[in-house]
Amino acid sequence: MYTVVINGKPRGPYELDQLTSLNIVPGTFVKKPGMDDYKEAHEFPELRELLGFTFQQTAPQYFASFDQRLLASVIDFFFIILVYISLILICFIFVTGQTERITLFLSFLPVIPLAKFFYGSIAEASSRQATFGKRLLNIRVTDQLGNRVSISTSFIRNLSKILSVIPLFFGYLYSFLNRKQQCWHDIAANTLVIKDRLI
Repeated sequence: MYTVVINGKPRGPYELDQLTSLNIVPGTFVKKPGMDDYKEAHEFPELRELLGFTFQQTAPQYFASFDQRLLASVIDFFFIILVYISLILICFIFVTGQTERITLFLSFLPVIPLAKFFYGSIAEASSRQATFGKRLLNIRVTDQLGNRVSISTSFIRNLSKILSVIPLFFGYLYSFLNRKQQCWHDIAANTLVIKDRLI
């Protein structure tokens, strides 16, 4: 079953054989059950075969804004800190002295940014292309054509966030000056952070 955007409004659902009568062009937005977002008709192999289209890979045109990216990062840090505190509280069962507990809590604080780095790198190179925070906001990391990035590219991107932080977070603020809303670490890794198109 297919939902088709006709004159700016979703219509359907239609069976595959009904689509031949709808005047669908390669750029018509189509959605199947289970899909989070619409795709253009030429992106579906069965529609290319049915309607005689050729696949035309197009670069992303919808980019995540600074506030979306910031909120996603805050959500990720929140859950990582929650896990950290939970593990520390479990350790407190075996450590009874107040001084030792404070020392234990402070000693492992550097683990938080390290965990964020490794988690972000692995999650953004996964099939979902996003961390938990990004998935909640329907944004994801891609290459310049909207494809999934490799694990090495993802590591470069996340390591390059040091460039965006120094000096004075200007590398992040640079996204306001960039047409594709890229931060410095996106430019370093040649990546984009895209969002779902709005129909």
